[in-house]
Amino acid sequence: MDRISEHDYQAHAFPELSALLAALDAYPEELFAELGADVLTIEFEDHTRYVVNSHLAARQIWLAAERSAWHFDYDTARACWLDTKTRVELWAQLEQVLTRKLNHPVTLQRTAAHHSGR
Repeated sequence: MDRISEHDYQAHAFPELSALLAALDAYPEELFAELGADVLTIEFEDHTRYVVNSHLAARQIWLAAERSAWHFDYDTARACWLDTKTRVELWAQLEQVLTRKLNHPVTLQRTAAHHSGR
């Protein structure tokens, strides 16, 4: 996959983290999510933390959860972030790990503006 420019990366990565934060706000009873310095931290009642962060040098978004890590490249053709190994989309991967952690299905809702790629 071709590496995107720093400008394009910033145009896609930072809004993605903000959109994820907004979607996670739908679960205030089960988790606490906070975005600061391009790091989205998700904390649970048992003090477990999952982290989604922007990695500018690699032009990737990284997810660390369940003692595992995923690295997502931006796919311009599909307008989404795909894991470099599994090709699973970022939101789908986060839903999977949250579903396992919370022991019930988790569906993260994207805003209309984000979903249309704006």
